[in-house]
Amino acid sequence: MTEHPELLASYWTVAGGAEPHTDREYSPIDFRDRVSAAARAGFRGMGLWHADLTHSLKRYTLTEMKRILDDHGIVHVELEFLTDWFVDGERRVASDQTRRMLLTAAQALGARHLKVGDFLRTPCPMPGLIESFAGLCEDAAEHGTRVGFELMPFSTIDSLPRALELVTGANAPNGGIVLDLWHIVKLGIPYQAVAEFPVNSIFSIELNDGRLKSMPDLVEETTQYRNLCGEGEFDVRGFVDVMSAAGYRGPWGIEVLSKALRQLPIEEATRRAYDTTLAQFPGHR
Repeated sequence: MTEHPELLASYWTVAGGAEPHTDREYSPIDFRDRVSAAARAGFRGMGLWHADLTHSLKRYTLTEMKRILDDHGIVHVELEFLTDWFVDGERRVASDQTRRMLLTAAQALGARHLKVGDFLRTPCPMPGLIESFAGLCEDAAEHGTRVGFELMPFSTIDSLPRALELVTGANAPNGGIVLDLWHIVKLGIPYQAVAEFPVNSIFSIELNDGRLKSMPDLVEETTQYRNLCGEGEFDVRGFVDVMSAAGYRGPWGIEVLSKALRQLPIEEATRRAYDTTLAQFPGHR
């Protein structure tokens, strides 16, 4: 492991008053101000949500956004989130519009990957899902980026075996998975099982903390009550150690969806997110 792990501020960690699953998913904090705050805190990467990208493009061009990121030393860019890329009908029409926007931005911003998945456990036979994922990866390759499917309890892909079936079936070098510690814990997946997943197919790891006993409403818990690393009940350091030993070299995202964090000034939120995450790594504990 490097002495100073490169950390990526996932979108929701630094999105200020943006509210998940509403029509206000875009950040009320200007893009430049978020980038500046993240860079001052020490982050080397940042994430952008599709609704926030649409909002930011009302003020900045993609060329200007790229310049702002470069000027602040942000080298890892993550774009999210694409859903309904494997369905038909009106949902697919809307998804394809978002897909074009995200891939265009990925190429312009030099994004390392695009996060995709499913929040509704949408039924889809695995052969169809694999075919759609392979097509999405092919499209992404033409835009110079990768596609990471995020494993989560709300998804049709909710286990490591199914995730492996997806990526091996698609057989796309730019297709892999995204692992979020919150989802891993809530799915009850042992850390060692995660470490045995092919490391070359792990495109991103996101760290966070939370409670071991789930709330009645898992959606509310995941969008409102996550914790910064070291401020909950997860064994974050153990997960970092296991995945580092397995060969993952980052960058490491920090994704905390929290109504408490959203109320903090952006400078305080980014600094606390960076410092608490860095403290999970050897040499900084």
